Amino acid sequence: MSKEKILIIGCSRTMDTACVGCSRCMVGFNRRAGEFERYEEEAELTAILGCGDCPGCAIVPRMAQMKLWNAPMGEVPTKVHIAPCIAVHCPHKDTLIKKIKAKAGVEVIIGTHPYMPENIYAS
Repeated sequence: MSKEKILIIGCSRTMDTACVGCSRCMVGFNRRAGEFERYEEEAELTAILGCGDCPGCAIVPRMAQMKLWNAPMGEVPTKVHIAPCIAVHCPHKDTLIKKIKAKAGVEVIIGTHPYMPENIYAS
């Protein structure tokens, strides 16, 4: 079986302003936690891609561009994960996820890491 190549799609606004380098998705992937438990050690994180901003109408061209950009290196995703910033918090999530599933051509998995704080200020 060939190595899985993982693409994470997240909210551009969250990725740029609140998520501090998408560290929770990356830590979850490295630890194989949450929705990443399904992967063997050989799986690779190929890219983290922002949706292109609200309402997500740029996601399909962004996915196509990422595929074209990475194809010469053999880094075309075999699985797409939808980050919690979209899957849980995005007001456009239903339309956005529908577009991603329609155009990805590979399995689309809702979710990434399990590190969702219940409270921000509770210790």
